[in-house]
Amino acid sequence: MSSNSTTEQSNHQQQTLELSIELMRRDSFTPHDKGCQEVLVQRLSPIGFEHEFMYFGDEQASGQNAQVKNLWARRGNQDPVVCFAGHTDVVPTGNVDNWKIPPFEPTVKDGYLWGRGAADMKTGIAAFTVAAENFVKKHPNHNGSIAMLITSDEEGPSINGTVKVVEALEARNEKITYCLVGEPSSTDTLGDIIKNGRRGSLGGILTVTGKQGHVAYPHLAVNPIHALLPALAEFTHTQWDKGNEFFPATSMQISNINGGTGANNVIPETVEVVFNFRFSTETTEEELRAKTHEILNKHFDGSDASYEIDWKLSGNPFLTAEGKLVDACKVAVKEVTGIDTTLSTSGGTSDGRFIAPTGAQVVELGVRNATIHQVDERVEIDDIGKLAQIYERMLEELLLD
Repeated sequence: MSSNSTTEQSNHQQQTLELSIELMRRDSFTPHDKGCQEVLVQRLSPIGFEHEFMYFGDEQASGQNAQVKNLWARRGNQDPVVCFAGHTDVVPTGNVDNWKIPPFEPTVKDGYLWGRGAADMKTGIAAFTVAAENFVKKHPNHNGSIAMLITSDEEGPSINGTVKVVEALEARNEKITYCLVGEPSSTDTLGDIIKNGRRGSLGGILTVTGKQGHVAYPHLAVNPIHALLPALAEFTHTQWDKGNEFFPATSMQISNINGGTGANNVIPETVEVVFNFRFSTETTEEELRAKTHEILNKHFDGSDASYEIDWKLSGNPFLTAEGKLVDACKVAVKEVTGIDTTLSTSGGTSDGRFIAPTGAQVVELGVRNATIHQVDERVEIDDIGKLAQIYERMLEELLLD
């Protein structure tokens, strides 16, 4: 590595570390931003970004419909639009006494930056910002536009965050061309995994209703648990699809079964089953619903028990195939880290599911995910500066001739 490269890496690391710490000091539990977005605006405005705060939800409400603050910032008014997307909200800490270091006192120790949000994903947001600053300094007359979409409603219900911002942008025909979601995608080493798609998530709450009665007189009752069991057995043995080269086969998992009155001599009236499909592009929400009802109708036909399902679609699957954005990621990772990255669609959902349907190419690339949502969340110091370099190199690939 040349001395210039070493100096640049050191500068990126220090800049990203300082901004990460400033953001991580703020206990921005969903849906609260706690001023993180203002910090970003203070950094972005001097380099030519126009910004707007978008508020969605009820200012007086709490819970799912609480008001959410979102930031849309953009430099330039031409296509292509390269957007960095992320979230400032973090998950609860759990018992703070179990942390080696207080979760909102970010600390550098043993080669790591410790604190809530270190991996998921305030260092990613800091790396976005530092990458933009350095890129604009070097290339003030770049092609296209750079944008940032930052929400404080990703770890929670995700109903007044990115999805609403995207709807607002679509309504005024403002399109994102390429989107880099800074979620922690890496597994063993920085950049080893890029998420170029995600499975869909379709959840349901199945309620089966029978008739309460005494266990000694089952002929006078209708046991909803007994009525349900054959259908559950078929669910667990059904092949919903075979997947494809990018996605594993669709999986249906039962996460909770609740029934009973608490007494061992009472047949309950109802049983509730919570389940979820993580599905590939080989099937659709409508097909999964129809197949589920087909199985249930078969087993409940002629039964004295009945059922109903409360469905919730969290997101459809999306896939960004090989193309300019994926190529830019590969080039940037290779030049900064020296490794060849792997494309993957594994893991949970992200806000990319709201952006991909607009036609944007979407990928996720960030630090290692080894400690996300855990006590003692942390990230390697060396990685955060390199991540900023990767993002800057991607901008060069996408916005320079």
